[in-house]
Amino acid sequence: MRIPRLLQAILVLAGVYFGFIVVFDYILEAVIPRSLLTMYMFFVTAGVFMVFTYDEDQTRELVAPIKAMVENPQYRMIRNVVFTIIPLLVGFGVYTKMRPSFDAPIELRTIHPAPPSTAQIFGRRVNLLELQNPFRKFEKEDPEQFAELVAEGATVYIENCQYCHGDKLDGKGPYAEGLNPTPLNFQDIGTIAQLQESYLFWRITTGGPGLPSEAAPWISSMPVWQNFLEEDEIWKVILFLYDYTGHEPRSWGHE
Repeated sequence: MRIPRLLQAILVLAGVYFGFIVVFDYILEAVIPRSLLTMYMFFVTAGVFMVFTYDEDQTRELVAPIKAMVENPQYRMIRNVVFTIIPLLVGFGVYTKMRPSFDAPIELRTIHPAPPSTAQIFGRRVNLLELQNPFRKFEKEDPEQFAELVAEGATVYIENCQYCHGDKLDGKGPYAEGLNPTPLNFQDIGTIAQLQESYLFWRITTGGPGLPSEAAPWISSMPVWQNFLEEDEIWKVILFLYDYTGHEPRSWGHE
């Protein structure tokens, strides 16, 4: 029994595809990049269909099964099944391709990049080594006022930050699943508990675009919050972050 031309073309493409896999994975023992395999298969597919449609007779024979399925009433059931399955497969493929991945990025990610000694913040050059939270002193001098400042920082956080970092500061805000990598979990002892308040001020005010050029490219979705918040608001948010998580900010002299 003669194999239909369309099936021949499909078998050739399948053979070439699996041939690539066998050669690279088992013979050469080298992983072929998906982008390279896609490029190979694109040219192979174009070449196969050029060969299988080199004249009008071959072209008619190749498309005959497709034409019969579309036009012949006897194949109505098959046609309905095919026209249902193909869009579902395409949709699933697009969904799988576009779905955010929570796997660690291929490149090594430095969670806490080294800050510069100075930074341009709110229109002035700031020395980060000497920068202090102006409201931290009230923690001991006036606990009642300090509590009010923390509450104000909580309001700013809920209005601006919790969408990504979560209302529990655990990095599980409603927008978090759309980000890769996901926002930091401030409850984790390895995040703000290891940092100075001036460091948080620098990261919040300058955001992802303010990260140093060394070790680029960085991965950060942090906005440049100095374009949206007042300086006092950011310091109050920092008070709230430490107060809510129960962590103590580190000082530059703390080892």
